Amino acid sequence: MDVPVWEPRRVAVVDIALPQGVTPAGTRGRILHEALGLYAESGFHGTSIRKIADKVGINSATLYAHYPSKGHVLAELVRIGHEEWHTRLSEAVASVPAAQGTAAQLTALVRAHVLVHTDFPLLAVVTNSELHALSAELAAPSLELRRICRGLLLNILERGIKEGDFHVPDLPLAATAIGSMGMQVAHWFGPDQPYPREQVADSYAQFALRLAGATAP
Repeated sequence: MDVPVWEPRRVAVVDIALPQGVTPAGTRGRILHEALGLYAESGFHGTSIRKIADKVGINSATLYAHYPSKGHVLAELVRIGHEEWHTRLSEAVASVPAAQGTAAQLTALVRAHVLVHTDFPLLAVVTNSELHALSAELAAPSLELRRICRGLLLNILERGIKEGDFHVPDLPLAATAIGSMGMQVAHWFGPDQPYPREQVADSYAQFALRLAGATAP
């Protein structure tokens, strides 16, 4: 059996990308774009306003005219990441009627969860790893979206248990394991890896079904 060569990478080798149509135009959008790369590589606390401004090609005073602080820049990126995540998960669940069963719904949700992390790995890294750096006020909108997304997964697992499709000894831990597994994809997935995005999504969906103790393939 041929085993693909594992090539761990630094996040910097991945192109900086944000979802189309959700970022502001002009300088405000360029600030978000450059800050995303810096936050992903150096973290929130390792990135200064001056460093962001230098990347954009403006001075710090001009940046402050668009965002009150680097925390507000981070909050905007984290919100964009959570909104994209929420949209994809909601659409995935809605695309599979309840009559098709909870295994099909879990598969769709996990595939969407993984694909948003393959499509926007830097945004996912910042969204998940730097959320803690925000104040409670700035984090609140994203935390609410995070709660809703977790609720989508918990609801599927709960219904699957009731209907006999899943056998889960500990529901919260199973949901945490499934969610965390997908989030880690952003830390290694990239064009230099041997796996295409669809294969990763399909495989992780199968892993999730096993974690849920699915009674049928």
